[in-house]
Amino acid sequence: MPIDRRQFLAGAAGASASLLTACAAPTASNTAASAPLPFLVGSPSEALIAKGKAPRVVVCGGGWGGLSAAKNIRQMAPQAEVVLLERNPVFFSCPMSNKWLVDIVDSQFLTHDYLQVSERHGYRFIQSEITQIDRDTKRVHTSLGHLDYDLLVLAPGIRYGYETWFGNDRRAAEATRARFPGAYIPNAEHYALKRALHAFKGGEWVMNLPPPPQRCPPSPYERACLVAWWFKTHNIKGRITILDHKDGVRPIGVGFREAFRDLYGDILTYVPNAHVQEIDPFAQRIKTSAGDMKFDHAVIMAPHQAGDLAWKAGAVGTRPDGKPTGWADVDNKMLTMKGDDDVYVIGDAVGQVSPLPNFLFYPKAGHVANAHGRIVARYIAERLAGRAPKVELPDNLCYMLVNGSPREAIAVQFDYRINDQGILEQAQIDDNDRREALVSEDFRWYARMMGDLFS
Repeated sequence: MPIDRRQFLAGAAGASASLLTACAAPTASNTAASAPLPFLVGSPSEALIAKGKAPRVVVCGGGWGGLSAAKNIRQMAPQAEVVLLERNPVFFSCPMSNKWLVDIVDSQFLTHDYLQVSERHGYRFIQSEITQIDRDTKRVHTSLGHLDYDLLVLAPGIRYGYETWFGNDRRAAEATRARFPGAYIPNAEHYALKRALHAFKGGEWVMNLPPPPQRCPPSPYERACLVAWWFKTHNIKGRITILDHKDGVRPIGVGFREAFRDLYGDILTYVPNAHVQEIDPFAQRIKTSAGDMKFDHAVIMAPHQAGDLAWKAGAVGTRPDGKPTGWADVDNKMLTMKGDDDVYVIGDAVGQVSPLPNFLFYPKAGHVANAHGRIVARYIAERLAGRAPKVELPDNLCYMLVNGSPREAIAVQFDYRINDQGILEQAQIDDNDRREALVSEDFRWYARMMGDLFS
């Protein structure tokens, strides 16, 4: 016999009363001592791995930089114990994710197994959330237990500075990230953005760019081009607006401007000097210094900062006014944290490395992070051998796909040197001529990078 609403409410009230009675009067079964935890469950109060006599290097973060560091430290300093801590179960590659959004590559192309590669190269991989870094005691605390180190490599990537827009309004920040993710941090956000794109039926699609410095790739300009290509390929009646914090398109400014104009001029609008002033994820409205917009969907890219681990380690620098810079304060040549030579910081989290206004920061790119991992590995190997390491600098190379059919890409290269005054200089070479050959080069570059990290 079906239950009517009155019976249901009466039953619910009775169940609630019973539950409250049970909570108020504990029984022997729920006051008894808890069963001991199985070994692999772990406890934050216990040592994750007992410290032996070998020097231990702990690498925090398993992105392009952390993986490179773990593998190369193990190869270059075989006397060291190397442990990689990463919260994600599998590696997901951001730099090629724009192509994945529009089905040019599949998920298998972006993902790799952490455990197999760690076994292959002889370092330890532990999937765990890092909760605290205590540099005074040289201890990393995780959700499974703590880990003592001799040397620490921080590869924390980025975090979103939602506080810039929302202050302490967690509800607005969480709604923005859930509904309109920037998809710069692997990998749930990427799946959410892909679902949104593939379900989009038309209307206003807005993308705001974070102020520099920002993680790139994935390039927001490339993403805009590929979303526009997707709209055209699938006959979606949508318009794309790029709200750029900068006063113009860069890097590869000529190449991207020509792609915007020649390939997507009828559906894509580029707006410079569009500083975000307010975002309402509930009303789906964005307010900028260049005007206000209401959107049907948006890719909301908050300002980027060094990842959470850099903040937990106390590595983030401060300005003269005492406010945080948002980025790790490091020695620009040795990549050690200022004030603590036993901590190295690599990849996107690295702060300003040059006073030159046309440079300031290394590009926050996978290529640079990968190079940083190798460089720091050599520094550590030399240090453990009792030798002073020689300064090494990274390089950078990025390809951006601007058309899906025919497949055409543009590219940019960065080289670095130390001038006679000891200042880091950057040379930039834009390749603005979009062509298919650069797409092939891009895939060869990615194969080399993945081979370096996982073979």
